[in-house]
Amino acid sequence: MSIKKTLGVALALGIGATSLHAQDLRIGLQEDPDVLDPDQSRTFVGRIVYASLCDKLVDITPNLEIVPQLATGWNWSDDGLELTMTLRDGVTFHDGTPFNAEAVVANIDRSQNMPESRRKSEVKSITATEAVDDLTVKFTLGAPDATLIAQFADRAGMMVSPTAATAAGVDFGLNPVCSGPFAFKERIQQDRIVLEKFNAYWNADAINFDSVVFQPIPDTTVRLANLRAGDLDMLERLAATDVTSAKADASLQLEQATSLGYQGITINVGNGERAANPLGENAALRRALSLAVDREVINQVVFEGAFAAGNQPFPPTSPWYNDAYPVPARDVEAAKALLAEAGYPDGVAIEVQVANNPVQTQVMQVVQAMAAEAGIKIDLAATEFATLLADQSAGVYTASQIGWSGRVDPDGNIHQFMTTSGGINDSKYSNPEVDRLLDAARSANDTTERKSNYDAAIAILQQDVPIVYLYHPVWIWALSDRMQGFTPYPDGMIRLENVSLSE
Repeated sequence: MSIKKTLGVALALGIGATSLHAQDLRIGLQEDPDVLDPDQSRTFVGRIVYASLCDKLVDITPNLEIVPQLATGWNWSDDGLELTMTLRDGVTFHDGTPFNAEAVVANIDRSQNMPESRRKSEVKSITATEAVDDLTVKFTLGAPDATLIAQFADRAGMMVSPTAATAAGVDFGLNPVCSGPFAFKERIQQDRIVLEKFNAYWNADAINFDSVVFQPIPDTTVRLANLRAGDLDMLERLAATDVTSAKADASLQLEQATSLGYQGITINVGNGERAANPLGENAALRRALSLAVDREVINQVVFEGAFAAGNQPFPPTSPWYNDAYPVPARDVEAAKALLAEAGYPDGVAIEVQVANNPVQTQVMQVVQAMAAEAGIKIDLAATEFATLLADQSAGVYTASQIGWSGRVDPDGNIHQFMTTSGGINDSKYSNPEVDRLLDAARSANDTTERKSNYDAAIAILQQDVPIVYLYHPVWIWALSDRMQGFTPYPDGMIRLENVSLSE
């Protein structure tokens, strides 16, 4: 064989070998994310995409310890008013813009001052951000903020390219540019989000996939069927009712972790004209709705006992839970008495919007049946999840069945929802004393003092009830038996470092 032919065969074999070893990961999501801009977005599934797209200043371990990511180290001043971070060297954004202290300054400014930013309340304690040198950034605070490092482990700490963000403005989410292990390639709404490996990633050796495709499939049965058929490699939020079946399937493996978050019914008490409804105007009605619901029945009927009943932003197992207000037993007569007290002795009709997936629909059907026995007629309005969020933000709703994936620090489960200017306070609930207590909890470094403030705020919220908390999920992932190296995290994210698919 000639040298030319030998080279041709070798090249062909090389190309073939490369394609054989190329790995493309397909992940099934329960919903389609909203805008892919860390400053504007709010969906849980969006955060799953960000775990591959956008690195943060810090990350967490499965045991909820804060660890370096784009920041390699940090220290606080003795008075708690200055945080200095050392940044990772040699990091670039997907568009080639260097990551440095000036980029951090630009990101914090965007989070604080972009009109559409939902991160304002998360970083409002920062009064100045200074690039000390190329790889050192200093944050000056107006008051001590015990939550700030934990905020940097989530969207407030995700760094986007200042070049791309400045050029795109509010439309940045159409073509997001970050510095994570994968770069944005394309998005087709309600169909797929495609990311491709970023070869200049600082930790590229730990990444084994050439691309990641996220596919929104709201129907849990269809999502599992796609996994079994080999059209997906893994899915997030396997339905609890499918756990037994999935465990018996030799082609699948299951992983799970207890969630940091909650599910509940958010009620419009002050967000535009739609707040002018019986439920929004009367706390007694909201307490009646809470008493009409048997949370343990929801857990057993919908989740086969896999989840935990709840009535606060924190699960009963959390050290931040207020034991003075345990999960209430269902009390239909007490609920009827509250309806009469509120001026509705013959009952009341309300509308609750719910995401159009089988699990959340079933949750609300159970709530609907129980509430009816107390005289509360619930009309369900099923809608696509991103639309539900948009309507909720705009105040075009009476009540929404919606949840929160949870945060490492307790502040993340309550402050932005319950303070007057909170970034995700779609209820537009406002109580100056709750504002004071939650701001005080945020600025206290003493755990006992923080707990006292949270307890006092919870006591008020148990009476005002802008959110009827229902349960705390357990994250359940189903994976192909070919998946290797996946580690479950209590924040529900899918981290792909050192994860691979066997041949």
